Amino acid sequence: MDGPLDIRISASYDDLSGKLKQAADYLVENQIDIATRSLRSVAEQSDIAPASFSRLARALGYKDFGALRGDLRTSIGRRVNRATPREQQLSTLQNEGQLDFPESFAAACVRNIETLAGSLPASQLEETVQKLHAARTVMVFGALSSTGVAEHLTYMAGLLFDNWSLAGRMGASLGAGLAGLNEEDVVIVITQAPFSPRAARAAELARENGCFVVVITDTHTCPALKYAAAGFITPSKTPHFFSSYTASLFFVETLMGLLARIGGEASRQRIAEVEQNNRRLQEVSDG
Repeated sequence: MDGPLDIRISASYDDLSGKLKQAADYLVENQIDIATRSLRSVAEQSDIAPASFSRLARALGYKDFGALRGDLRTSIGRRVNRATPREQQLSTLQNEGQLDFPESFAAACVRNIETLAGSLPASQLEETVQKLHAARTVMVFGALSSTGVAEHLTYMAGLLFDNWSLAGRMGASLGAGLAGLNEEDVVIVITQAPFSPRAARAAELARENGCFVVVITDTHTCPALKYAAAGFITPSKTPHFFSSYTASLFFVETLMGLLARIGGEASRQRIAEVEQNNRRLQEVSDG
């Protein structure tokens, strides 16, 4: 099976029955338990019928629940092998209650990044980078708290390319930003729970217009994911009320690093020109 399990679940999530959605939600949140325990044990712990997990496995394209569990074991094994000693130590101390809040928060952010890095689908990431590099225009939209990440991504892109724009900024019309886009263009939508309806509608409209839609979110339940040609789930769990954008920032900076690497001489020339302009305008200084 290609791609992280939560992304595959998101593709058919809206079509699942209530019971299968419950099983899917439990599966995403308890992947280690699913991978290591029997179906009967999982059913007892979750209070969800074994048949629901079996039907969910088939709905996701697996022969049976055992095949799904085997796939999860492989995925978890890759993530564990990638974990750094520091991350493993922080996780252990956090589970034992030996960390104060800053350390607990650091442990959560490190775990989010490690989880993302260990589950990024290489083929989908490569396709996204190539689509972005070849696009006529790239439009980025981030609603509510995701606006800052969208602005950061667009700022970085502006140093390399002249065809990226930020939609809906400072009260600008989102509809105007989407006008005229087609299969030659890419639209990136960044949204985390609680979701803005505008984000899902922007993804839907862009998809209808033929755009390559990239959705960056923090859960498989995001309504914009069903319109995505490429969806990426960036974990956001923290030990306090607010979710974290640490993994989202890691992802967009990784994306931009990959784009810079393939930008070639044109990107290098633009960076040099931008740097020269910045200094003439005294927008930057060496301190």
